[in-house]
Amino acid sequence: MHWTVHLEGGPRRVNHAAVAVGDRIYSFGGYCTGDNYKDEKPIDVFVLNTNTYRWTEIKKSKDEFELEDWPYQRYGHTVVARGSKCYLFGGRNDEAACNLLFTFCTRTCTWSRPEVHGDIPGERDGHSACVIGDYMYIFGGYEENFERFGQDVYRLDLNTFTWKLMPCRGEAPVHRDFHTATPVGDMMLIFGGRSSDNAYNLVTDYYSNKVSYYNTSTGTWYSPAVSPPLPSGRRSHSALGLDNGKVLIFGGFNGRTREHNNDLWLLDTVTWSWSPLVTRGTGPNARRRQALVRVADKLFLFGGTSPYHGPPLYFTPEQLQLLPQQEEDTSSKLMDHDDLYVLDMSPSLKTLTLMTILQNNISTEGLPRTLLQEIYNMTSCNQISRPLITVASLPTG
Repeated sequence: MHWTVHLEGGPRRVNHAAVAVGDRIYSFGGYCTGDNYKDEKPIDVFVLNTNTYRWTEIKKSKDEFELEDWPYQRYGHTVVARGSKCYLFGGRNDEAACNLLFTFCTRTCTWSRPEVHGDIPGERDGHSACVIGDYMYIFGGYEENFERFGQDVYRLDLNTFTWKLMPCRGEAPVHRDFHTATPVGDMMLIFGGRSSDNAYNLVTDYYSNKVSYYNTSTGTWYSPAVSPPLPSGRRSHSALGLDNGKVLIFGGFNGRTREHNNDLWLLDTVTWSWSPLVTRGTGPNARRRQALVRVADKLFLFGGTSPYHGPPLYFTPEQLQLLPQQEEDTSSKLMDHDDLYVLDMSPSLKTLTLMTILQNNISTEGLPRTLLQEIYNMTSCNQISRPLITVASLPTG
């Protein structure tokens, strides 16, 4: 595994949700320090061409009638994909959480809001979602109406849009939010999150590194014995499924130890054992609330937030009024990222050659235009977000 690309200038987002459809990655919403999340405005949708590493933004309709089906800008939501459709559920802005279902068609770049039936879940954020067969499963999160942390499993039939509160046998994972759910066969595998034994109080929160899975065929929870070494407990990390029943996790945050992570771990669900991954190249710094998406043999990681120890960042007076107190430790400074990293799980000889050229500043004179274009794509930053500026860098007088 080799980190091959690092570019700045993409969407500056935290707690966004992203999925791959073909060779495009669609990123929906997310939080950005200084933006307005009090008023309802149409959600942002950004698209990454994974061949060129170029970001574009889906233009919002100026037709108010069409905008009625657009979800409002939010964070802490989930998005899953099946075929050419993306399904968005939950999330919140600074005023309230949501439990409406929205669908986004990647062929027409249009939104719709299907009518749903059955046991409709309450408003929530920080939950997880995954697709197994014709169903979307969600678990946990903070339930706004009940002011509690969830432990239930809901299933949405993506053909009939009927919700069902699933019967569960076995010992369910404790109440939690900002965990991950990864599909492995007929299993929904749960890892991490901010956990509590009390659904209504996270004063005694903790960060478990226990693995649990829900067997969707039998409706039963299991907690397999997993062999050490083990990753530390964390929330707001990333997880995705690889081949042969393996699950990869990256990064995240532990509120007890105040530690951000940039480690990679691989869970083998056949042997139920973890192993740390060693990669080559320069990877992301420690962070949480990023997105991680797989396309073919490449993993694309973007956004998130990290501890910041530099000079004070500049925000306008209007932006300062919009800054919520969201951090557990308000003395801890964080910086939101607009970067993109690519982890190639099986780099080709051509990719390794291009990286050697870049790392050693070898002349590109005489190279074919196609290779020059690839080098340009690997090294040229996007222009979606502007660089952050510090107070000290402002002109005086």
